[in-house]
Amino acid sequence: MSPINIECELRSFVTEEQFNELFERFKRIAMYGGEDHQITYYFSGNGDPDLRIQKSDRDSKIWMKKGRLHDEAREEIEVHCQPGDFEKLERLFTALGYEVVIKWYRTRHVFKLDGVAVTLDDTKGYGRIIELEKVCYEHERDRTLEELRAKMNEIGVPITPREEFDAKYAWYKEHWRELV
Repeated sequence: MSPINIECELRSFVTEEQFNELFERFKRIAMYGGEDHQITYYFSGNGDPDLRIQKSDRDSKIWMKKGRLHDEAREEIEVHCQPGDFEKLERLFTALGYEVVIKWYRTRHVFKLDGVAVTLDDTKGYGRIIELEKVCYEHERDRTLEELRAKMNEIGVPITPREEFDAKYAWYKEHWRELV
């Protein structure tokens, strides 16, 4: 059987007021996994797959996602490292010829709700986002996405269209240096 490595995720931009309301609501109805401060670097390449490194309060990691940015489901491979390894990872990839093309600085709140990972992200210069995620086998992709759509509907937040995320990403990629 193939590995369980298909990340299914749905996301929406939310206002500050919605973000705060969702945070309080999830603290009541979901298991709170805490707050995490993350720095993520996206590296140059053709975008499929995309290659990233991240430093968080908990660890550092290398990760690659196949498919197009903002696809609802795509293969993901992660390699976790020690928190102090982040600078080494950056040096490694730049020595291999990759360039950092974008940096993200975010505070993430992590919840677990009925087997679904729910995150509330506040990304500096980019916005506030709710994301529902579940990892599954390839043959479970469609069913898992339907489960996430139902959960997002239950939460009462409409899914932001991909085109809006693509446009915001393109804008951020052009302006992130001024914003952070």
